[in-house]
Amino acid sequence: MFYPPTGYGWIEVICGSMFSGKSEELIRRLRRALIAKQKVQAFKPAIDERYARDQIVSHDKRRIPSISVSSPDQITAAVKDDTQVVGIDEGQFFDLSLVEVCEALANRGIRVIVAGLDQDYLGRPFEPMPQLLAVAESITKTMAVCVVCGAPANRSQRLVQSRDRVLVGAGAAYEPRCRKCFKPWQSTQEDQG
Repeated sequence: MFYPPTGYGWIEVICGSMFSGKSEELIRRLRRALIAKQKVQAFKPAIDERYARDQIVSHDKRRIPSISVSSPDQITAAVKDDTQVVGIDEGQFFDLSLVEVCEALANRGIRVIVAGLDQDYLGRPFEPMPQLLAVAESITKTMAVCVVCGAPANRSQRLVQSRDRVLVGAGAAYEPRCRKCFKPWQSTQEDQG
């Protein structure tokens, strides 16, 4: 991966399905920045309290301290003047203003790393991730393993019935699926009983 000289900002996006290692990769990049003695701040949406309120935690329990925020504007307000790297997890849980915030931070000379789902439970683009992909200097697409057939998986199969686009969950609510095994309608069918 190409890294611009210090003082030049840019946006990196890590995207993929549930259980594909997005948060793990974000944590890895933030730890490397810390090893390089860079000032790092990490953020996550307040809605995501699955493992910890004040940490980004991967499904394999890797973690890094973070600040919970309710909106992208709170990220802007919390970033300190000497911060060099900003990490943002679960980008899909924020509104479209996340794109403007990331652009503004990058324009200030900050390296911005955003991880999130690029597709919702129906396999549709999950805003604001597609818009971030369009303006990012670097994109990493992570893949999981389909639990049905073992193929590379890039979709998140919802296992519970809900029509809500945002439904925070982990292993009991979602599983990774490949294109062939993905059945988006299963999670939206009403009980016919």
